[in-house]
Amino acid sequence: MTTTAARNALGAYGEDVAARLLTLEHGMVLLDRNWRCPEGELDLVLRDGDVLVACEVKTRRGDSCGSPHEAVDPVRLERLHRLVWRWAEQHDVHPAEARVDLVAVQRPRRGAAVVDHVRGLF
Repeated sequence: MTTTAARNALGAYGEDVAARLLTLEHGMVLLDRNWRCPEGELDLVLRDGDVLVACEVKTRRGDSCGSPHEAVDPVRLERLHRLVWRWAEQHDVHPAEARVDLVAVQRPRRGAAVVDHVRGLF
């Protein structure tokens, strides 16, 4: 498997883990996956009650490139917040509020993944 294919597979794995966690354990409703527009992409779009949630999913095998949490800087958070409102506009959805969450997935070569859901980064 090429490096790009392996990275894509790891990312898809992390998004699957995040979607299951947020829907099955946290009761959110998954509205969209990998939504794209000219300004960027939202990994997951969900509804948590009357709140629209953009969820950024970061998956890592180790910490050589930093933790998944470190990959979400203030500039990225601001962009994700703009994108979730753009998604709402394009889908004619009128939420009371919107927020950005992070699901950090650390997938070691052996053993179970470690998953951390951070609510309300923005």
